[in-house]
Amino acid sequence: MMIMKQHLIFTLSSLLLFFLHCSRTLAQAPAQAPAPPGPTNVTKILEKAGQFTIFIRLMKATQVSNQLLGQLNNTNNGITIFAPTDNAFSTLKSGTLNSLTDEQKVELVQFHIVPTYLSSSQFQTVSNPLKTQAGDSGDGKFPLNITTSGNSVNITTGLTNTSVSGTIYTDGQLAVYQVDKVLQPLQIFAPRPPAPAPAPAKSKKKASAVADSPDDDTPADNSKAVSLITMQNEVLFGVSAIIIALSL
Repeated sequence: MMIMKQHLIFTLSSLLLFFLHCSRTLAQAPAQAPAPPGPTNVTKILEKAGQFTIFIRLMKATQVSNQLLGQLNNTNNGITIFAPTDNAFSTLKSGTLNSLTDEQKVELVQFHIVPTYLSSSQFQTVSNPLKTQAGDSGDGKFPLNITTSGNSVNITTGLTNTSVSGTIYTDGQLAVYQVDKVLQPLQIFAPRPPAPAPAPAKSKKKASAVADSPDDDTPADNSKAVSLITMQNEVLFGVSAIIIALSL
């Protein structure tokens, strides 16, 4: 009986030592690092903010939202977005968006995106015209100019004058600002007419024809006159000969 008790105590002691060892090993194991966060989803940020349903719809329809996901994941320059509210779109002339081609819709959305992160303080030092993802910022194309006055950030496009009315999101890589007007680029809403074709050179055919036409006293006309006189003389000579013959 005594031997059984000793065996039981030994077994329990071994189990206790085993559990203590396992607990110490688990406690010493390093915790797993959290999974790296994915790229920021711009449309979800705008959905959470509310009042940007039209801009979100345009971003999705043009696939620009998917492009932004890739750019935020693969660039160190960051991105700045000027997001117009639904009220901003309501001030456009009825049917404006429907009248745009697919390419123009892409350009319109891209015109609201700057391929650089801009904090509110950096607006004071930007170089105008600011280049957007729409492309050429030259005169008559897609110029975007930003000026500041105190805490106010003003935006002009040549057609639109507005200001940043609030910060929706910023994290050092992505900045999203609210604007209360749709930024209208000149290239889409006021395209310049094509340059007129150069006037054709004046025709010189008539002058050449006059210069090349023979005068009344040219040799050709003179030869015709001589031939006519000769023929008249021959006729007169023949008639005279007949009269003389008849009179004999």
